[in-house]
Amino acid sequence: MTDKLPSAPGDDGAGGGRVFAQANHALQVRTAGPGFTEITEKVRGWIDEIGAQDGLLTLFIAHTSASLTIQENADPDVRHDLQQALNSLAPEGAGYRHSSEGPDDMPAHIKAMFTSVSLSIPVIDGRTALGTWQGIYVIEHRTRAHARKVELHFIGTRQTSAA
Repeated sequence: MTDKLPSAPGDDGAGGGRVFAQANHALQVRTAGPGFTEITEKVRGWIDEIGAQDGLLTLFIAHTSASLTIQENADPDVRHDLQQALNSLAPEGAGYRHSSEGPDDMPAHIKAMFTSVSLSIPVIDGRTALGTWQGIYVIEHRTRAHARKVELHFIGTRQTSAA
């Protein structure tokens, strides 16, 4: 926890209950090249670890050639088709001026611009409020593997332990 803010309603101050708090964490994600890397369980594990109860979780990826999404996590064909759509939207070899890091450089920037670099997810009763078939993904837009950094920030109530 980075900060403890004033107690939430219902906290008797006797070492139990809930407090209003914030927490941050940098999640390191290794990608295997272009495609979707699921991070749902890592995010849920962190929410459990900090005792988050009710609030808002924000995720932010600090890169210009990778992005975040919430997407179907049951059928891998969905992610395959989404990858194909992104490749059609910003193909390599389309005559881009910016190519200082190779032919996948500018297409990666375009794909990141059309997807998201941040997500907001409600946390309710200690759980991320994702739908049944939703997962959280880092989308790698470059042709080789990378180590990506995703910043997590929670603000809301957390469970405190009894003294």
